Amino acid sequence: MAKRDFYEVLGVDKNASTEEIKKAYRQKALQHHPDRNPGNKESEEKFKEAAEAYEVLSDSDKKARYDRYGHAGVGSSAASDGGMGGFGGFSNMEDIFSRFGDVFSEFGFGGGGFQQGGRSINRGSNLRVKLKLTLLEIATGVEKKIKVNKHIACKECRGTGAEKGSGFNTCNTCHGSGYVHRVQRTFIGQIQTTTPCPTCHGEGKIITQKCKACHGHGITEGEEVIGVKIPAGVENNMQLSISGQGNAASRGGVPGDLIVLIEEIEHEHLKRNSANLYYDHYINIADAAMGTTAEIPTIDGKANVKIDAGTQSGNILRLKGKGLPRLNQYGRGDILVNVCVWTPQSLSSEEKKILDSLRKSANFNPQPGKKNKSFFQRIHEMFE
Repeated sequence: MAKRDFYEVLGVDKNASTEEIKKAYRQKALQHHPDRNPGNKESEEKFKEAAEAYEVLSDSDKKARYDRYGHAGVGSSAASDGGMGGFGGFSNMEDIFSRFGDVFSEFGFGGGGFQQGGRSINRGSNLRVKLKLTLLEIATGVEKKIKVNKHIACKECRGTGAEKGSGFNTCNTCHGSGYVHRVQRTFIGQIQTTTPCPTCHGEGKIITQKCKACHGHGITEGEEVIGVKIPAGVENNMQLSISGQGNAASRGGVPGDLIVLIEEIEHEHLKRNSANLYYDHYINIADAAMGTTAEIPTIDGKANVKIDAGTQSGNILRLKGKGLPRLNQYGRGDILVNVCVWTPQSLSSEEKKILDSLRKSANFNPQPGKKNKSFFQRIHEMFE
């Protein structure tokens, strides 16, 4: 099933402010919240969908990438088919509650969802890696295996931080809530503040016996091979976000994301500008005057093109559809060939005599006119 546009999900336009986006998300989350719709799978999916949209549109960097590249720019194109983590970029419902607790706290709901979200949930840090791609890989799309060193869940305790055979006790300081309340006296009266519990660090529970392998943290250093699906048409310096593939969090928390920075390997002959490719092809004066056939490099091979007699230096030849796919759009760009007539830089005595005799010919005198359009006119006509 095709993923819906994030602006459509929240019911806002692209020029909406951060506050308007937050307000729209608050309304959607309130409408489809699990406490209001117990057992309703459709509402649960819409609740998750709204959370994914808000997670992207509330972040200026992710929003900019989404506006330019669509779902592929934030890793969402593969999220729907399991290629980039759990539903909607989140590991589970508790992940949503933990990330957007400030929004949910305004609802005043009770219920299991907010009791879970009320406690502090650890979150792993993001990882950033660079991935080099050839022009051919960019043209076709590719799946790469990336080996990364990262924090992984401890294999001995399965990420809980507790030694085998032991468990957890409810924190006596916060009684399992994860927070403590303090009343402070100020010149304007008493003020109550709520802060994470200093004893259990907001988790609401205490390990009875720490795991010897990870010393109670639930994570260790490790290595992992991650499959990354790269859509066709990505650009240099574009970032793809793979949800849940970053560093593991301590004691069963929410893992961070893997941010993949695209590095385009420069092609030997072709220069890129968005979906179009450019190539400078040099011919001699004789071929320009009499016409010839030229072999032009393409992404995956070569193509023969005809160069008409009388071709001027700077003429542009267009190989339609031989460029790169347009990311999240239909069609492909073109290869634009700039014909450059090569002028010899040193001549033999015989060559000088031949050219000297031709110099006086009327055909060798420049005759610019309507047929000889400027470079900018030719480029403009290419894209009309």
